[in-house]
Amino acid sequence: MRILLLLAAVSLCASEPMARSITIYRDTWGVPHILGPTDAACAFGYAYAQAEDNFWQVEDNYIRALGRSAEVYGDKTLADDLIVRALELPRHAKADFERSSPELRAVTAAFADGLNWFLAKNPAVKPRLITRFEPWHVHAFSHYALYFNFLFRQTGLRAADITKAVPIQGSNMWAIRPARSASGHAMLFMNPHQPFFGPGQWYEGHVRSNQGWNMSGASFFGSPFPTMGHNENLGWSHTVNKPDVYDIWEETFDKPGDPLAYRYGAGHRQAAQWSEPVTVQGTTPRSYVFRKTHHGAIVSQRDGKPLALRFAKLEEGGQLEQRYRLGKARNFAEWKAAMQRTAVAMFNAVYADRDGNIFYVHNGAVPRRDTKYDWTKPVPGSDPEAEWKGYHPFEELPQVLNPSSGWVQNCNSTPFTTTTGPDNPQEEKYPRYMWSDPDTERARIARRILQNKPKFTYEEFEKASWDTYVILAETDIPRVTARFAEIRKSDPVRAAAIAPVVEELAEWDHYGRLDSVAMTLYVRWAEKNFANSRRDPLEMLEEVKADQEKLFGTWRVKWGEVNRSQRIHTSGELEQFGDQKPSVPVAGGPGTVGIVFNFYTRPIEGQKMRYGVAGHSFAGVVEFGPKVRARTLLTFGNSADPSSKHYFDQAQLYSRQSYKPAWYTLEEIKANTVRSYRPGL
Repeated sequence: MRILLLLAAVSLCASEPMARSITIYRDTWGVPHILGPTDAACAFGYAYAQAEDNFWQVEDNYIRALGRSAEVYGDKTLADDLIVRALELPRHAKADFERSSPELRAVTAAFADGLNWFLAKNPAVKPRLITRFEPWHVHAFSHYALYFNFLFRQTGLRAADITKAVPIQGSNMWAIRPARSASGHAMLFMNPHQPFFGPGQWYEGHVRSNQGWNMSGASFFGSPFPTMGHNENLGWSHTVNKPDVYDIWEETFDKPGDPLAYRYGAGHRQAAQWSEPVTVQGTTPRSYVFRKTHHGAIVSQRDGKPLALRFAKLEEGGQLEQRYRLGKARNFAEWKAAMQRTAVAMFNAVYADRDGNIFYVHNGAVPRRDTKYDWTKPVPGSDPEAEWKGYHPFEELPQVLNPSSGWVQNCNSTPFTTTTGPDNPQEEKYPRYMWSDPDTERARIARRILQNKPKFTYEEFEKASWDTYVILAETDIPRVTARFAEIRKSDPVRAAAIAPVVEELAEWDHYGRLDSVAMTLYVRWAEKNFANSRRDPLEMLEEVKADQEKLFGTWRVKWGEVNRSQRIHTSGELEQFGDQKPSVPVAGGPGTVGIVFNFYTRPIEGQKMRYGVAGHSFAGVVEFGPKVRARTLLTFGNSADPSSKHYFDQAQLYSRQSYKPAWYTLEEIKANTVRSYRPGL
């Protein structure tokens, strides 16, 4: 223990010169702009700024990434920890750190140092579990965010199923070419839809080093730099996609006297087995036994057969290296070279730059497979032909560069309707396992908006990014009115009772507005319709009317009265929403109805209002002229401290469907700085 304390003291002494080399400029919205002599120094400052604004979430993300959440939350998160351990995410993270470039190792080491420096300088902040952060922890969270938060949730497996094998949440992004821009400059709309609370929420920041790093944008808490956004030359955004970048093998352990032998071809192979102590809150450590075959970790059982799960690029790593290189790129060739690593195993990307290029790729580390198998289901682990045969190179992925239409979009949608005209990828040229994304309603409205306007001013592009037209209402409401016409003939008494409600919908222009009664009626109707589209459409509307009258005393309820944004504890769990707490009205709605401005809520028993839990979480519009121009917004504000003026300040703009300036040049930053300081000094 004495040696560990001595090493920690030495590390803190070494951190002071770095802290003195950094200046953090907090602008009028609380966004940190970190200026330092090196990239590593900027990462140090970025860590300190994140910890100032929301140390609880930074630590929580790392606790989960290390597979130690049960030490804090008890049995309710034990299954998550077991998945993290079975997939060996910590081990892969350590290896990933060791084989990273010297530049990235310096960045991640400095980020960990920045967190430790924060704790040393803020003794009133008490970690719940992690008292010292290590550089490999940064890689662990990168692995956790991708492989657990995104990919594992797509497998169809449940985290709870791990106990059978181990003994004892839409986004939008658009880009337009100079020919479609009134200024003659390419523009980018960034709009990932993530939860407003928990590990997937966004943090905005800007790192600017004397080594040429000048990246502004957003990341998850615990990331060492912005992972999407822009520099002075280019920018990009992401949406979640569904390339087949994982598979499940059904293994057969059938050799008497050898429980680790599993069938393969004409013989058997040996599985690896190890045990790990896992601590659950309030109990002594429990020892769990894990197994893996050459296919991957045993994470579940089905019909008595163990299932081995393998994720693309999990062992190879390199995610942070790729993201670091993307932010350092100076032109399309360099940015594309970074993407060609395909170390980030999924996520669509849309790109724009000051040279006027726009680009879309259905990105993924997609394994080559024998198409005689149905890879959407578990394949036989004993069959040597059911193996991956390397990866498809980046050039073989669906992509679009500078289409004649002048625009690209993706809204968690198929790559084959990225734009209009002959430049879309042709579906028949790609193996079926490379994609499984539908053509979403949000993509339909995006294409209509982009196609119907010859040129966008910056202000018009910005306004379009908040559009509230509900495209699905075009087909849904005629179903209601047609059924009403039938009932009016057969049951005039019933028709008379619902007639005013039908009339309200029939006269609606399909825009979600704060004062719209029809938006409230339609969204509640659509919720019932999504649950069972075979039901009588008029009967569902009658139920909506009754629900509204029971809850509010009238069915005439304006959308802004019930669709609200409220900030609670960063976890989303340690504090409950409440009708008596401050909130603001929101015009957006669920993306399932085909609306650009996405805002998802959930009903809470005993409360009239519904509060946002996901949707437009970080949004921004960037124009790539000789001087980059950007306006951005978070859902609530940059600080999770309720006493901070930046706790809920951006929510007012969010309610008005407007952005704040995202200052970028040093001159702009200094002109709009409220406070500048050296971290911890």
